[in-house]
Amino acid sequence: MAKEELKIGEISKPRFEFRTFGQDFEEAAYIMSRKSVPVPEKVWERESDEIYIVSRTNDVNNTKIRDGKMDIKTFVTSVDGLEQWNPLMKGEFPIAKSVLENDVFPAFMVDMPALEKDTYTLEEFLEMVNANNDLQTVRVHKERYGYMVNDTLCEVADVLINGAHVVSINSESTEIEDIKKTMSDLGVSDVENINYLQAIKRIIGWSNKTLAN
Repeated sequence: MAKEELKIGEISKPRFEFRTFGQDFEEAAYIMSRKSVPVPEKVWERESDEIYIVSRTNDVNNTKIRDGKMDIKTFVTSVDGLEQWNPLMKGEFPIAKSVLENDVFPAFMVDMPALEKDTYTLEEFLEMVNANNDLQTVRVHKERYGYMVNDTLCEVADVLINGAHVVSINSESTEIEDIKKTMSDLGVSDVENINYLQAIKRIIGWSNKTLAN
C-alpha cells in the first residue's frame, strides 16, 4: 500500500513525532533548511502566544490555550522512541461547566474544584487553575519556522517558556521510517525525544531531568 502523502496544513491520519529541546541545534537547523523542499509561505514563519496548563499528576494529556481556545491532546503510544498523540478535546471560552467536569479536570488528574456556575470565562478558569497546588499556568511564546524533509513535516522553533529561551526541532509523519531518516540526516538520531509537556516541567523545576543540550 502506498504511503500517505503529507501536506502542510491538511489533516492526515495520526502522526508520529520526534521533538527535542535544548540551547543549540544550529547545525541541524541549517541541514533542515537546505534539505527542505519548498513549503507554503504561510508556514515559513509563525508566531504565537500560548498558555500551557501543567499538572504534577499528569504526563499523558497536553493542554494548551491559544486565542481563547483550549486544545487537549493525549498520548497514544510510542514506537521506536517516536510519540503519537491524538486530540482529546477542543473547547472555547466561555467554557461550559459540563466540559470542565467531564473533560478538562479529569485530563489534569486532580481533584475537581467546586463548580457553581454554568459557564466560565478564561480568566475565571485560570484563577481555578492557579488556586490548585498541583496545577500551574505557563506562558509560552513560539516563533516557528516550517520545512519539509523526506516527506516529513519539520520545524525549528525559538521558544520562550516563562521567559526562558530554548530551541526546539521536530519531524513528524505518519511514516516512522521517514522520521528516522530525517533524524539521521539532521544528526539527531541519538538525541532524546522531549515533548512540550516534558520540556516545560524541566524548565519550571517539576522534573529533575535536563534538556537535550
